[in-house]
Amino acid sequence: MAKSDKIDQQEAAKALADTIYVIGGKWKLPILHSICSGNIRFKDIEESIPGLSHRMLSKNLKELEQNKLITRVMSDETLFFEYHFTEYSREYGDLMLKMIEWGKSHREKIIQS
Repeated sequence: MAKSDKIDQQEAAKALADTIYVIGGKWKLPILHSICSGNIRFKDIEESIPGLSHRMLSKNLKELEQNKLITRVMSDETLFFEYHFTEYSREYGDLMLKMIEWGKSHREKIIQS
Protein backbone atom coordinates (compact mmCIF):
# COMPACT_ATOMS: atom_id res chain seq x y z
CA MET A 1 0.00 0.00 0.00
CA ALA A 2 1.37 3.39 -0.98
CA LYS A 3 1.90 6.01 1.70
CA SER A 4 -0.55 8.40 0.00
CA ASP A 5 -3.26 5.69 0.04
CA LYS A 6 -2.77 5.28 3.77
CA ILE A 7 -2.98 9.05 4.30
CA ASP A 8 -6.15 9.22 2.17
CA GLN A 9 -7.71 6.44 4.27
CA GLN A 10 -6.74 8.23 7.48
CA GLU A 11 -8.24 11.49 6.24
CA ALA A 12 -11.42 9.68 5.21
CA ALA A 13 -11.64 8.04 8.64
CA LYS A 14 -11.21 11.43 10.33
CA ALA A 15 -13.88 13.00 8.12
CA LEU A 16 -16.32 10.17 8.91
CA ALA A 17 -15.60 10.52 12.63
CA ASP A 18 -16.24 14.28 12.42
CA THR A 19 -19.53 13.69 10.61
CA ILE A 20 -20.68 11.10 13.12
CA TYR A 21 -19.74 13.42 15.98
CA VAL A 22 -21.88 16.24 14.56
CA ILE A 23 -24.96 14.20 13.59
CA GLY A 24 -24.54 11.10 15.74
CA GLY A 25 -26.87 9.99 18.46
CA LYS A 26 -30.45 8.84 18.50
CA TRP A 27 -32.15 12.19 18.05
CA LYS A 28 -30.19 14.56 15.81
CA LEU A 29 -31.28 13.13 12.46
CA PRO A 30 -34.96 12.92 13.43
CA ILE A 31 -34.76 16.51 14.73
CA LEU A 32 -33.18 17.74 11.51
CA HIS A 33 -35.78 15.86 9.50
CA SER A 34 -38.57 17.40 11.57
CA ILE A 35 -37.24 20.90 10.96
CA CYS A 36 -36.81 20.08 7.27
CA SER A 37 -40.47 18.97 7.23
CA GLY A 38 -41.65 22.37 8.46
CA ASN A 39 -41.69 21.96 12.25
CA ILE A 40 -39.81 25.05 13.32
CA ARG A 41 -41.14 25.67 16.85
CA PHE A 42 -39.85 23.69 19.83
CA LYS A 43 -43.26 22.23 20.68
CA ASP A 44 -43.92 21.18 17.08
CA ILE A 45 -40.55 19.46 16.81
CA GLU A 46 -41.09 17.72 20.16
CA GLU A 47 -44.56 16.47 19.18
CA SER A 48 -43.37 15.21 15.79
CA ILE A 49 -40.83 12.77 17.26
CA PRO A 50 -42.24 9.96 19.45
CA GLY A 51 -40.22 9.26 22.58
CA LEU A 52 -38.18 12.46 22.48
CA SER A 53 -38.10 14.18 25.86
CA HIS A 54 -38.15 17.92 26.39
CA ARG A 55 -34.66 17.77 27.92
CA MET A 56 -33.13 15.73 25.06
CA LEU A 57 -34.66 18.01 22.44
CA SER A 58 -33.24 21.06 24.17
CA LYS A 59 -29.78 19.47 24.47
CA ASN A 60 -29.68 18.34 20.84
CA LEU A 61 -30.96 21.65 19.47
CA LYS A 62 -28.15 23.43 21.33
CA GLU A 63 -25.57 21.04 19.87
CA LEU A 64 -26.95 21.44 16.35
CA GLU A 65 -26.84 25.20 16.77
CA GLN A 66 -23.24 25.07 18.06
CA ASN A 67 -22.28 23.06 14.98
CA LYS A 68 -23.87 25.67 12.68
CA LEU A 69 -26.53 23.32 11.26
CA ILE A 70 -29.48 25.31 12.60
CA THR A 71 -30.18 28.79 13.92
CA ARG A 72 -32.53 29.81 16.71
CA VAL A 73 -34.45 33.00 15.97
CA MET A 74 -37.15 34.81 17.93
CA SER A 75 -40.23 35.23 15.74
CA ASP A 76 -41.51 38.81 15.65
CA GLU A 77 -45.04 37.58 15.01
CA THR A 78 -45.46 34.82 17.60
CA LEU A 79 -42.74 35.71 20.12
CA PHE A 80 -41.64 32.06 20.10
CA PHE A 81 -38.22 30.80 19.12
CA GLU A 82 -38.03 29.16 15.72
CA TYR A 83 -35.37 26.81 14.41
CA HIS A 84 -34.16 27.02 10.83
CA PHE A 85 -31.51 25.39 8.70
CA THR A 86 -28.47 27.47 7.98
CA GLU A 87 -27.22 27.88 4.43
CA TYR A 88 -24.27 25.76 5.52
CA SER A 89 -26.55 22.84 6.40
CA ARG A 90 -28.80 22.94 3.33
CA GLU A 91 -26.48 20.62 1.41
CA TYR A 92 -26.95 18.14 4.21
CA GLY A 93 -30.62 17.80 3.24
CA ASP A 94 -29.74 15.80 0.13
CA LEU A 95 -27.63 13.42 2.19
CA MET A 96 -30.45 13.01 4.71
CA LEU A 97 -32.93 12.12 1.95
CA LYS A 98 -30.50 9.49 0.63
CA MET A 99 -30.17 8.08 4.14
CA ILE A 100 -33.96 7.86 4.46
CA GLU A 101 -34.19 6.04 1.11
CA TRP A 102 -31.43 3.65 2.15
CA GLY A 103 -33.11 3.01 5.52
CA LYS A 104 -36.43 2.14 3.88
CA SER A 105 -34.72 -0.15 1.37
CA HIS A 106 -32.68 -1.81 4.10
CA ARG A 107 -35.76 -2.42 6.25
CA GLU A 108 -37.54 -4.07 3.29
CA LYS A 109 -34.51 -6.26 2.58
CA ILE A 110 -34.31 -7.43 6.21
CA ILE A 111 -38.07 -8.10 6.41
CA GLN A 112 -37.95 -10.13 3.21
CA SER A 113 -35.14 -12.39 4.43
